[in-house]
Amino acid sequence: MSANIRGTTAVIGAGLAGLGDASGFTHLDLIGIAAHKAVTDAGLRMTDIDGLFTANMANILPTLAVGEYLGVSPSVAVGTNTGGNSFVDHLLWAALALQAGLCTYALICYGSTQRSRPGPPPDAPPYETPYRPREPISSYALACARHMHEFGTTRAQLALVAVSARKWAQLNPAAFARDPLTIEDVLASRMISDPLSLLDCCLVTDGAGAVVLTRADRAADHHAAPVYLLGCASAQTHRQISQMPDLTVTAAAQSGPRAFAMAGLKPTDVDVLQLYDAFTINVLLFLEDLGFCRKGEAGALVASGAIAPGGALPVNTNGGGLACVHPGMYGIFAIIEAVEQLRGGTGQRQIEGAQIALAHGNGGLLSAQTTALFGTRATL
Repeated sequence: MSANIRGTTAVIGAGLAGLGDASGFTHLDLIGIAAHKAVTDAGLRMTDIDGLFTANMANILPTLAVGEYLGVSPSVAVGTNTGGNSFVDHLLWAALALQAGLCTYALICYGSTQRSRPGPPPDAPPYETPYRPREPISSYALACARHMHEFGTTRAQLALVAVSARKWAQLNPAAFARDPLTIEDVLASRMISDPLSLLDCCLVTDGAGAVVLTRADRAADHHAAPVYLLGCASAQTHRQISQMPDLTVTAAAQSGPRAFAMAGLKPTDVDVLQLYDAFTINVLLFLEDLGFCRKGEAGALVASGAIAPGGALPVNTNGGGLACVHPGMYGIFAIIEAVEQLRGGTGQRQIEGAQIALAHGNGGLLSAQTTALFGTRATL
């Protein structure tokens, strides 16, 4: 069964705040700044927001805490938290709420001070904790080691994911890590959880992001370049890595095909990808599971230079979680970069003529996956 939401809603506002080190601010401060930027970008006032979709690791009642801080009293409030993919998942519920007339303007937002004011870690996997894994890295390392064993993937191929992200970040003035990076640098960096070394791991930064959506029939009244949601789907397989059905196949193999079917698109239609890169292995797994290459071939695809600037398959054009920003839950930033690419305003990193963008979110320990496809007005 598939909800018919293709092209019925659009992103009309987007905002970022506090990328990098935002010492002196709380996570709610950053959410407030990003949300006001998004609302202003949409030509609205905060009091116009009547749908609130938010999650974070600091508030057990996120919609109450964020709604109160923003001064909004939404008629629809969703605080589902499945990890970093939550905000991509919120796109689906926001679109359904807008389509049903339950709200008119939906705000999706997130913020964290994970770098300057880190909070306590989330609840640990109950049956694995006695074995003292270093989470989340140990779980991702297991998936990575299995991929290397089954398909011959090399650490140099993984390192190229980090190098490609850094090259994109060097084109993004807002990215946190912009200094040069080589394969040798990644391979020589401190081993954290074999086979993942320090530079295979995402940044730890502060940051916040927000987007505003409305129905397509209203979108053109608010922004010159609305970005339409064409498809969105979620899937989840486990909480603890020992319960993952196959360490080399994520639930993106389910969410991706359903999102593409909803959008009436196929991978070759996509002009630019934003993939949740908490670790370098993520990018390989998602390229395969979303259908951009066959299982086991992503290492070779990355080694061809396809995902780097100038490549045929641009991935994480803002620098991603490896080089731009990662405050703990990255999904909102994948959405915003996809939207900005389709608006055509990303400067040196702009993919010329981009009409279709994919944003993919990952949550937990490769546990929950959400795929969203966006398009310009020409794709409707």
